[in-house]
Amino acid sequence: MFGQHILWAAMAAAVVSSSPAPSQSSDPAPSSQTLKLDPDGHERLTVPITIDGQGPFAFLIDTGAQATVLSRELADRLQLTDRTPATLVGLVSKMPTETVAIDGMMLGHHNFNVAQAPLVNSEHLGIGVDGILGLDGLQERRVLIDFIRRRIEVADASELGGNRGYEIVVRARRKLGQLIITDAEVDGIRTAVLVDTGAQSSIINPALAERLRSRSRLTTQLTDINGTQIEGQLQVLRKFSIESMVINDIPAFVAESPALDALGLGGKPAMILGMRELKLFRRVAIDFETRRILFDIPKTGRNLNSITG
Repeated sequence: MFGQHILWAAMAAAVVSSSPAPSQSSDPAPSSQTLKLDPDGHERLTVPITIDGQGPFAFLIDTGAQATVLSRELADRLQLTDRTPATLVGLVSKMPTETVAIDGMMLGHHNFNVAQAPLVNSEHLGIGVDGILGLDGLQERRVLIDFIRRRIEVADASELGGNRGYEIVVRARRKLGQLIITDAEVDGIRTAVLVDTGAQSSIINPALAERLRSRSRLTTQLTDINGTQIEGQLQVLRKFSIESMVINDIPAFVAESPALDALGLGGKPAMILGMRELKLFRRVAIDFETRRILFDIPKTGRNLNSITG
């Protein structure tokens, strides 16, 4: 029976179109591993991963996904036929699926196994994407995304230079493997924030939207990992702040999220900070071992209209 296991890869979602609304204005890596980034169709980050010596295959790095996800087509190709029924929670949907165990995954020198990888159809992942590397492959390590050099590094924090060069270092709360920033504010409203490299755009839940005074001006569509598409509203967040860092005028999709509900955030103001905003920084580091998220703010002359610190 489907539903024996519930896993989520909810944050691999993208705004796919918009139009004006008519009535509204497990082995530790021995050293730092540097991998070049390749943009997929939505300008998210993919890295090469081998599985049991085969590949490399293109995987999205998704710090908002609990589970590593595999395309059904790749699972068939690898002859992973021992499958267990499960439920996959997407950003806006829950769907029955199956999971497989994956042994011998390699990211650089980092060797790890995945006990339960949900299967999805390849068209829901994006062109040329074979899977999603989720939190089960990233725990106890730092993920460093360098947007200037267009590379990603996965290693211990000390191997990646520690906290040097980061103007903002935020302590986060861990829940179900996720790192949640609890002291952010959106237009003066205290908001829980997930930093999500798998989401193209930022998303807010209805609990936050109801407390904001600004009105939505666009209708748009969003598609989640299950291929479920909903139409909703974009709302402009005038001021997003963490400590001394401020980002102005963030367009955010308003959506109910089963994944936020699973984290206990469904009825509280909550936000997913997506790639569109993360790319404003020089570097972003997500440190699962020390539960810290670090931001390297752009120097004078770059993106000053969008970000200050």
